[in-house]
Amino acid sequence: EQDGYHTMTYRIRHRDGHYLWFETACRGIRDTYTGTVVEVVAVSRDITARVQAEENKRRLAEVVEANPDPVLFIQPGGAVTYLNPAARRTLGLAAGQAMPELAAILSQEVLQSLQQEGWSCAERSGRWSVETRLQPPAGGGSVPVSLMLLAHRAASGERFYSLVAHDQSERELREAQQRHHQDELAHTARLVTLGELASGIAHEIHQPLAAVVNYANASQRYLQALDIQPDAARKVAQGLERIAEQATHAAEVIKRLRAFLRKGGRRVQALDLAEVARETVRLCAWEAQASQVTIELRLADNLPPVYADRVLLEQVLLNLLRNAIEANREVHPQQGSHIVLGAEAAAEGGVRISVSDQGPGVSAEQLPQLFTPFYTSKANGLGLGLSMSRSIVEGFGGDLQAQLQERGLTMCCHLPATAPADPDATSHPITGARQ
Repeated sequence: EQDGYHTMTYRIRHRDGHYLWFETACRGIRDTYTGTVVEVVAVSRDITARVQAEENKRRLAEVVEANPDPVLFIQPGGAVTYLNPAARRTLGLAAGQAMPELAAILSQEVLQSLQQEGWSCAERSGRWSVETRLQPPAGGGSVPVSLMLLAHRAASGERFYSLVAHDQSERELREAQQRHHQDELAHTARLVTLGELASGIAHEIHQPLAAVVNYANASQRYLQALDIQPDAARKVAQGLERIAEQATHAAEVIKRLRAFLRKGGRRVQALDLAEVARETVRLCAWEAQASQVTIELRLADNLPPVYADRVLLEQVLLNLLRNAIEANREVHPQQGSHIVLGAEAAAEGGVRISVSDQGPGVSAEQLPQLFTPFYTSKANGLGLGLSMSRSIVEGFGGDLQAQLQERGLTMCCHLPATAPADPDATSHPITGARQ
């Protein structure tokens, strides 16, 4: 009666138990002369959908506030208008601090990607994602995140955006631990391989040492005969020269072994594959010779450099070569045979490496199982070498496959000729040691 107009919101219960929300607007009609309210006009409308929408918005706001992932609201121009508590904690910002600029929390590279493709991609498909790091404006350690840009459109047609960042710190830590375990396992496998090659290594070192002793004894005799043999001094000089050569050869053998047993983080770099292949052949040369196996190198000229860790690549090639030697020895005991280590530029880019043997091969049914951990056809094999070799190669961005042939088996390895963006990120679990 005082205001002449009143609006109220209420709910009524339906007979099936659910509630309906109504909004009723009432207006009093007064007598022209007395001013007394003579009737009331009321208009009611069902606002259940609006109430539910407002409730959903409130719930969504609570979810965003409680979300452990950082959430940022962004205007089309790139200005940040909202940070949820998780975003403020990640960026080291107090509740009252001003909103940061995108340039202060994202790298220049990501900002360029956002401008060049991010906004347009989000407009077309609704979202755009990238792996990056968030940098607190005040400094400190950056946080690895999986960043997703979402595009929204208001009822008025206005566009706005959200950035949702999923913290990848735990995943990064797990991957670092996994890489450490992989490297430890690979090092253990190299120690096992060294033990298996011990007799050949001892022979290769014994030969130059025996030669050193012989040349030293001969030189000593010539020194004693300097007065009666005019050319004794020349022969002593020759003996010393041979001693130096043999000692250098022994030192090179030890140097190769020390490099092969290197322990530590992987060092991905551009490598001359031909040099690595020849060095690997030297490591198993005595074993091949003892088995009457000739290793033929078919290395194309002007091979592009491959990007890998030298020791791990040698480990893969050595495993493939030793498997081939064993396969040949099984089919050709006490007989001559040969294996071929080849390398050529691949049509799809990179380098294709192959190791072909003259062994028994495998059946078509066995082929898919070759890279399965603990699968082996050898009486004393562990069935881990090929699975580990494939994991190492895949960690370099390549692949390792087996191909059947009329006689024996060919292992084909493809390595990229360009360095991966993050060699560690692409590494896969190493699941074993030598096959």
